[in-house]
Amino acid sequence: MENLDLKQMSTMVDIIAEEKGLPKDAVLNVIEQAIAAAWRKDNGDRDMNVRAILNTKTGEADVFVSREIIEDELAYNPSTEIPLAEAKKINKDAKIGEQIEEKYKVTSFGRVAAGTAKQVVVQRLREAENEAVLAAFEDKIGTIVTGTISRVEPKLVRIDLGRASGIMPRSEQVDGEYYSVGNRIKVYVKNIERGDRGAQLILSRGSAEFIECLFRQEVPELENGTVEIRGIAREAGRRTKIAVMSTVSGVDPVGTFVGGRGIRISAVMNEIGNKEKIDVINWSDNASEYIREALSPAEITKVDINGKKAKVYVSEDQQSIAIGKQGQNVRLASKLTGYDIDIVLQKVAPKKKKQNVEDSLLSAVEEASEIDSDSTSDITE
Repeated sequence: MENLDLKQMSTMVDIIAEEKGLPKDAVLNVIEQAIAAAWRKDNGDRDMNVRAILNTKTGEADVFVSREIIEDELAYNPSTEIPLAEAKKINKDAKIGEQIEEKYKVTSFGRVAAGTAKQVVVQRLREAENEAVLAAFEDKIGTIVTGTISRVEPKLVRIDLGRASGIMPRSEQVDGEYYSVGNRIKVYVKNIERGDRGAQLILSRGSAEFIECLFRQEVPELENGTVEIRGIAREAGRRTKIAVMSTVSGVDPVGTFVGGRGIRISAVMNEIGNKEKIDVINWSDNASEYIREALSPAEITKVDINGKKAKVYVSEDQQSIAIGKQGQNVRLASKLTGYDIDIVLQKVAPKKKKQNVEDSLLSAVEEASEIDSDSTSDITE
């Protein structure tokens, strides 16, 4: 590629497009970027704004260098700026602040420039191929797919999905879950992030959406609308609370999600690991009742609501249950309901001591004795 044969490159557009499964325009754009990079290497500097156009029929190419028009007699960067007087020699209608392009015919390139062009083609084709593959996964966003762990890094896990690969960042992993290279694993396709380093398929096992999708696989009533998921609060690897409701009279939503002998919820727990507990509760449009349900298994005495804050009163023996280990129960309940929940100990008024029959008789005898004593004292006097 030392001489950078443009005619050969133009004939390769169709071949590369077919081999890589890419649109012809995408491949042509990659080659034009390579030509622009090679020309810049030989004739300019990296600051130049250069674009190239390749004629695939003739094999000829032109490059266009764009510069901003500035006032005369000002200090300027010749790579990106051009004085007005000089710009008018190119276009008599040129105005300050506009962009003006200068056209150059591409003839040949040196060895270094040709090498640069080759690197650009390889890199850009890889990026375009990756982008095309990920685009095919856009309709899988919000679903669960199965892949193979290909690499485990300190901050992420790389997962091979067949035609594409994705990453599972630390924030999307399950706390305490062990990932081993070669293991097959179910993951939730969360998003496609596009940045300077290209597109990345973001996968998750630690999100609330992953739990929802697992239940959708196990509870067919979700698809026909008999039951609904109204909210999920999750601390991956520890505990999940899921609020459900029924749209059909007589259908028990909690029982539907748990399944006969707990078979449905067990299937979900087997996938996420038995260390993580799942509380399935009834959703209610009554805020007080919803908060009571969300704090289960604690028994609530009273709920006072003020705006988005709720004071929840509990007896002494229920306080630790309502709060949960390290505050987990009340924290998840707050996240699930959307209320800032404050657990308050219910003060119980002291009970009056009840006298038994013997105590009552003894008191009566003592009182009678005191009266008799007073009467005897009066007669003696």
